[in-house]
Amino acid sequence: MAVERITFSGAQGQELAAHFHDPAGPMHACALFAHCFACGDNAQAAVKIADALAERGIGTLRFDFTGLDEHEHNLARAFFTSSAEDIVAAAGWLREARLAPTILIGHSLGGAAMLSAAGRISEALAVATIGAPAHPASLSQLLVDEAEEIAEHGRAQVKLGERSFRVSKHFLEELAAQGARKTISKLGKALLVFHSPDDQLLSVDNAAALFSEARHPKSFVCLDGADHLLSREQDVEYVAVVLAAWASRTLPSASAG
Repeated sequence: MAVERITFSGAQGQELAAHFHDPAGPMHACALFAHCFACGDNAQAAVKIADALAERGIGTLRFDFTGLDEHEHNLARAFFTSSAEDIVAAAGWLREARLAPTILIGHSLGGAAMLSAAGRISEALAVATIGAPAHPASLSQLLVDEAEEIAEHGRAQVKLGERSFRVSKHFLEELAAQGARKTISKLGKALLVFHSPDDQLLSVDNAAALFSEARHPKSFVCLDGADHLLSREQDVEYVAVVLAAWASRTLPSASAG
């Protein structure tokens, strides 16, 4: 297996950093991974999940959203709509350079953005979310301490996880207008929902809402003991193994070996 660093043009024309995990043997399918907004494409979860899929013949692209690359962490520009556009652009790169993605994976708000973009990636057969919000606006509750500054100045510096971001009023308005439940009933793709009942940032009720709205085939995996960012290595390993096995079962052409 090899990991290739690449760049492609995102929704707003910026060059986005990305990594493609190329299987050592035949490539049976491709997957696209959207990281959480408190992470990055080099986050432990993104790397290990991509590795696990590549080991099973599924080439996987992980990338940094516009405004969240390794040089700049700025939610003022990386609002919800452009993130979905970045996902579509990443799928376009895969379609031209490798294979069109048949598996879409998103962590946290990346999962909500992936659900929003999924309908525009016709080749995709399956979508997996990890700790994703049913209502993206619920994430704005994490910013209550900065709400006054955002209202007065239009933006504020906040810290999510281990990273600092500039969050704009526009970004919060974008979140308020979104809702994964608006589109999930029309997804038309297999769905796998991961969520932890111990998630301190987003309640497991979000997973219940997504799951109840989705049509079959759908599956739910409880990540008991895990935190929102999957900071424990054993939680990442578990998600990676289950996800790879599910992908192999969902896509008959994907080898489980």
